Amino acid sequence: MNTWLLLVLGLPTANATERMRAWRALKACGSAVLRDGVYLLPDHAAGREALEAIEREVLAIDGTAYLLSIREPEERFMALFDRGEEYARLREDIANCLGELTGENALQTARHVRKLRKAFGQLAAIDFFPGEARQLTESALQALETAISRALSADEPSSHEDPIAPLARADFQGRRWATRKRPWVDRLASAWLIRRFIDPTAEILWLDAPHDCPTDALGFDFDGAAFSHVGQRVTFETLLASFQLESLALLRIAAVVHYLDVGGNPPPEASGIERVLAGLRDSIVDDDQLLQATGSLFNGLLTAFANDEKNHD
Repeated sequence: MNTWLLLVLGLPTANATERMRAWRALKACGSAVLRDGVYLLPDHAAGREALEAIEREVLAIDGTAYLLSIREPEERFMALFDRGEEYARLREDIANCLGELTGENALQTARHVRKLRKAFGQLAAIDFFPGEARQLTESALQALETAISRALSADEPSSHEDPIAPLARADFQGRRWATRKRPWVDRLASAWLIRRFIDPTAEILWLDAPHDCPTDALGFDFDGAAFSHVGQRVTFETLLASFQLESLALLRIAAVVHYLDVGGNPPPEASGIERVLAGLRDSIVDDDQLLQATGSLFNGLLTAFANDEKNHD
């Protein structure tokens, strides 16, 4: 037996604004309509809080409102909360974005995908009985986000399975490091990591193509480079493992970089970071200036994540 919340409302007919406000609030919290004026939710903290707020607002405008608890088998009301059609519409939007994606519109598509991600989050929050439709939509959204990252980063390197040997930072000082021009997240984060933790005086070269890499330069994030994708690791993670840079704050940055570069489970900060990076890349055409600007972002993230660890301790 499950406990359900039942809200019975009687709204003043003359107050159309308040009626619309109550209806929007009921829709936002995911309530099901049993009949006109009778709304249902599974009994959980967020739902109870939402229905109590609506109850108070309705009573304040001289309406009637009764919030009741009932116990009924889960299967009796589950069908009322089926979000399958809503997920299907969202997957259709995702498929349209993927079908129209090009290198030229990748940044614009990324901005639209943030809206789709927000819509998915709102839908998932009121999907009280999640199933296959939610999983399919999440997978489709991740696939689109990965495709956008690859469109923003042409000639994405393939992965290999070679073991990662530990390296001494002292052997990599004052070197030239080279990667492909117009960097996106993995190359930007890797270049920041190199200068911040590995080789502070590193000279970063931006290549038109990987074959332009000078013989005396250490390449990163392209096929055949000294540091690139290894197994499930993106280049940033390969550098962390190679130079034993595995503080919790850096690992949290790595999780964001990994997701934005190749997809997977999105860290909470990922969408906001992607938005800032995309805006900077769209507005700064000089790669050295772009690295400087995004370096400030990664420095801020490092400090914030380190502070989180201190506060947690």
